[in-house]
Amino acid sequence: MSFLRTFSTLGCPELNLEEVLDLAERQGVGAVELRCLGGSTDIPGQLTAAYGTPAALATRLAKSSVRVVALDTSLKLAGGTEADWAAVQAFIPWAEALGGLRLRVFDGGTAGDPAAPRQVAAGWQRWRELRRRQGWKTDLMVETHDSLFDAARIQACLGEAPDCAILWDSHHTWKKGGEAPVATWTAIKASVVHVHIKDSVDRPSARHPYTYVLPGAGVFPWSILRPVLAAEFKGPISLEWERQWHPYLPPLEEALRAATHAGWW
Repeated sequence: MSFLRTFSTLGCPELNLEEVLDLAERQGVGAVELRCLGGSTDIPGQLTAAYGTPAALATRLAKSSVRVVALDTSLKLAGGTEADWAAVQAFIPWAEALGGLRLRVFDGGTAGDPAAPRQVAAGWQRWRELRRRQGWKTDLMVETHDSLFDAARIQACLGEAPDCAILWDSHHTWKKGGEAPVATWTAIKASVVHVHIKDSVDRPSARHPYTYVLPGAGVFPWSILRPVLAAEFKGPISLEWERQWHPYLPPLEEALRAATHAGWW
């Protein structure tokens, strides 16, 4: 196995960072991406309250066996407001102190809009110019969430912004795009820097026409995708257990144990 086992704190939104690190160590997970802490998606605010300064956080994490590999923002590249862009800048001192992490942003746009991939690319190019001017090591990765839900749309964005780094939500392109995950991976793998995984069954839930279930208990074809990623990808494979948005889900620790039991890792 070459990829890096990771989980998103979307699955344990109530925990602070010390508790997150402890959970990862107990479950043998080497890395985390931060979306929620202490019941809030205001990651910079939570880190300030707990550690004071980015330098102090870096000192603390240098003593941990668990890496923080990404900070997750709410910015949408297509359709984001100026206030949304300004909010991202609060993340940058923390990402820079940790060596220049990836900041997750969403693609944005709407699924039926043929202009959306071009708008996502324009947002990426805006970021790249800002990053160049500021001299930041920190960079973005764009989650396939709204308009980039299949390989053709992702490739349309990449045609306009070839250096765009993709966070591939493998469940999303499978469910919303109707694509076999290995086919999507083959088409976009050169641009993927981070992967989200989860499992579901074909039963409607409150927010989706499917219901998330413990890893290995659903119909996501991970047994087919996993060996391909193990052979071809060395980056983070992150269990995105969406308990923050779907409180019917059991605790993240149960999902991590299930992932291990089912051989998802």
